Amino acid sequence: MKKLNMAIISLGFILLKANPVFAETVDLSVSRPDIVKITKPDQLLGGLIALIFMVAVLASFIFLVWGGVQWIISGGDKAGVEAAQHRIQAALLGLFIVFVSWAIFTIVGQFLGFSIWNLKIATPF
Repeated sequence: MKKLNMAIISLGFILLKANPVFAETVDLSVSRPDIVKITKPDQLLGGLIALIFMVAVLASFIFLVWGGVQWIISGGDKAGVEAAQHRIQAALLGLFIVFVSWAIFTIVGQFLGFSIWNLKIATPF
């Protein structure tokens, strides 16, 4: 625990020592790209599916890193190491499930003739 506290304090001193940077004012206005315009429900559904996949991969990565940090911080404590191993196993299993579901969506889409990212939903009009 002392090593962790010293590392945090040292990092704080390094960050406080940073020299200020004087820069000009920059206009940060960003126009919306054409690809973001959603005019049809099939575009919305494809975008939501892609968003769900991205969030799931990001969550799995965060849990993987969290498990690694938990393992390092446990300091050899058997219960802490075991909890970290379970967290890492769960993160890897979640990542595997996300990639398998993505592969299934892609394969089924190729057999049925559609792409999950560019869905075409029939409209009554």
